[in-house]
Amino acid sequence: MTVRDEEVRTLIARQAADWFVAHRDGSVGASERQAFDEWLLASPVHVEEYLGVALIAQALPTAADDPENPLEAILERAGTVDEADVRLLGAHISAPHAIPERRPVWDRWQFTVAAVLAVVIGGFLWWNADYTAPQRYATDHGEQKTWRLADNSVLRLNTDTAVIVRYRPAERLIEIDRGQAFFEVAHEPTRRFRVVAGVTNIVAVGTQFDVYRDRVSTVVTVVEGQVTVASDSTPRRELHVNAGGQVRVIAGTLPDHATPVDAQLSTAWLRRQIAFDQEPLAAVAAEFNRYGAVPIEIETPSLNTLVISGVFAADDTETFLAFLRTLDDVTVESTSTRIRVFRHSMVPGERVETR
Repeated sequence: MTVRDEEVRTLIARQAADWFVAHRDGSVGASERQAFDEWLLASPVHVEEYLGVALIAQALPTAADDPENPLEAILERAGTVDEADVRLLGAHISAPHAIPERRPVWDRWQFTVAAVLAVVIGGFLWWNADYTAPQRYATDHGEQKTWRLADNSVLRLNTDTAVIVRYRPAERLIEIDRGQAFFEVAHEPTRRFRVVAGVTNIVAVGTQFDVYRDRVSTVVTVVEGQVTVASDSTPRRELHVNAGGQVRVIAGTLPDHATPVDAQLSTAWLRRQIAFDQEPLAAVAAEFNRYGAVPIEIETPSLNTLVISGVFAADDTETFLAFLRTLDDVTVESTSTRIRVFRHSMVPGERVETR
């Protein structure tokens, strides 16, 4: 090998190191990925140097996270390239002349060994790592937030909610730890969009739906499109829920069918409203307590089942309390630490409604 050959080999090694660092740091976009593929295909020497860097670092899969261009396929294609076609590609390094001395192309068995190494090491590390690092999104009490995710889907979180988002080769996975989330799913033909809330699994493609997980149940409301709802407790059953349908999974039990609902009313929180139609007062008070700093306490048991309807701003507890004060025999007392709702007599069969 001449001095010039050694210089070119050194430049290629530096390029290989630059590409490896870029992959490891996650800074390789679509155009850079194409340039990387071209760089690998330009010469077996490029492949050899990159393999050396990657194998030493035990991180070969960083070059193979594009399902359309797995590294083993690039390696095999590179085996057919003539050494005379070597080009020094890259934004940072270039050489004025091609390699003057023709070097023999890698033998087929060498490429086979390299490809096997790529698959074995890549598969081992892939099994123990997510496609990308998981991301956690959360809101505090009374807070709502919106994010556009890496796949172009939109995630909206209601008050006191926490989710973890993971991207994998075959799916986009969102785990709801607690609270309520609304999803506007960007369609991807090769990766499903799956939401897990406890034992409840929801799979959607290009749709909009709401998932609310509390301590005992998970409620799924479909606004647009269709989702599939299943439960780990009944693995051989699933429900296909269309727009305007709602499924309530209680203690892991999947119902027989979806229930028709007013999806806009069920997702009023997206407009920072609390809307209820013929709901018991206990449930309405609990909903206000998700936002307010001072809890509402229903002290008279008979009031818990008092059925009411209405639409209120989530931040306007005072208007709701003013409404309660208009009800017969209902008293509301507010302090800095709690709001007491009670009465001294019980009127059976009450049904109160406001619009």
